[in-house]
Amino acid sequence: MRILKQRLFERESEWCRRANRRCGSSSLRHFMRGISRLGDGVFWYSLMAGLMLFGGTRGAAAALHLAATGIMSQLLYRGLKRWTKRARPCASDALIKAWIAPLDEFSFPSGHTLHAIAFSIVAIAYFPPLSWLLLPFCVCVALSRVLLGLHYPSDVLAAIGIGIGLGKLSLLAGELADRHVALQLLA
Repeated sequence: MRILKQRLFERESEWCRRANRRCGSSSLRHFMRGISRLGDGVFWYSLMAGLMLFGGTRGAAAALHLAATGIMSQLLYRGLKRWTKRARPCASDALIKAWIAPLDEFSFPSGHTLHAIAFSIVAIAYFPPLSWLLLPFCVCVALSRVLLGLHYPSDVLAAIGIGIGLGKLSLLAGELADRHVALQLLA
């Protein structure tokens, strides 16, 4: 088991080195840095503000739902990072350069990717036409984390799975809360 784990880690580290070298191109590096910075929260706060301002009552409900999802995402991914304490690729391999400063010390899971997926699921549930914007953004955020040397591919893949689960759980919780309020009004 230990040998298999070591081989997987070596293979993943090689993928990280290859991906990271691609950011040697300044145009790709600047694009990925920009995407990553937007994924720090600017994009999502702007989306919530836009929904509040221009989306009517449905937009306000979506923005509040996104805020609640963001709080759950933050608590979950920070707890997982403290529990796993996986070093970032740029910290464990001298051949991998961090093309942007990491926001925290640990790698697993990718918080940017987790947030992007969970937020997109919730936002698209309220406003399906947003998918043309949010889905490509999610892909770019996920790619940026590996290309910039901050995450292993498994960090990003795990974050996608966790983000999907969290987004769907958030929608289910919202539906249950709506049903509970409706039943209370009928009673």
